[in-house]
Amino acid sequence: MPGLAENSLIYASLGGLYVGDMLVQLFFFVVLLLLLKKFAWGPVMNMMQKREEYVAGEIEAAEKSRKEAEAAAKEAQTQLNQVKQEAQKMIEDAKNTAVKQEQAIIEAARNEAERIKEQAQAEIQNEKEKAIQALQAQVASLSVMIASKVIEKEISEQDQEKLIEEYIKEVGEER
Repeated sequence: MPGLAENSLIYASLGGLYVGDMLVQLFFFVVLLLLLKKFAWGPVMNMMQKREEYVAGEIEAAEKSRKEAEAAAKEAQTQLNQVKQEAQKMIEDAKNTAVKQEQAIIEAARNEAERIKEQAQAEIQNEKEKAIQALQAQVASLSVMIASKVIEKEISEQDQEKLIEEYIKEVGEER
């Protein structure tokens, strides 16, 4: 069997590779691949498939959450704008109410001042008339005294009252 040994040696000069060894190694490599496919590759692929589905689900959930957050942010911005508008309206209403109240207070003060002024003028007029009457009474009594001294005679009560009334009329007309 020297020929088989010669044939089994392929390229002996390249490192001494033997076909028999190579076939055995190839057989065990194929068996190893089949075992890996049956026991390792299937579970690994299943695990990778589950992982891929999980990641896709997480991405979907994140996208959904992002869209919900954007919608909530838009809603919050809309509500904020609405609240700002309502607050601005309330401020404007308060300003308008304050202006109206200010005008009402000023008008009431003017009316009160006018009433006090008219009352004061009426009081002044009354006091003036009282003073004139008192002055006329004093003038009348002084006139009577002077007249009685000048005339030095007795005048009847009726004549005296006539003289007083005439004198009062003259004094009243001179005013």
